[in-house]
Amino acid sequence: MREHMLAAGVTSSTWAPPLWRLLWRSGVQVPPPLFIGFWPTTLGMGSFFGFFWGLLMWLLLWRSQQMPVLVCVSAAFIAGSLFGLFMAAYYRHLARKHRLPAWSEYTGAAN
Repeated sequence: MREHMLAAGVTSSTWAPPLWRLLWRSGVQVPPPLFIGFWPTTLGMGSFFGFFWGLLMWLLLWRSQQMPVLVCVSAAFIAGSLFGLFMAAYYRHLARKHRLPAWSEYTGAAN
């Protein structure tokens, strides 16, 4: 798969971003983001980003400003949702652009 991705012009940081590398090293078997559907990508990336961005913003800024919790959670939810949608659209675009086959063609798994 690595050779096919590089031959297709997809950089390793795109098909194996840091979060995926961490998951793989931890033993979690998850396909690269280019092979995950739109909505699972949106949910996964959006949740991860929204949680950690919201936590960082609260620690660095919102806590000292005494921002209401509901506003903080809402802002993190909106930021995570937008990030997830944009990343899912980006990965779907790249998968179509490079005409990548289904993940099952790499793993040999049945549909």
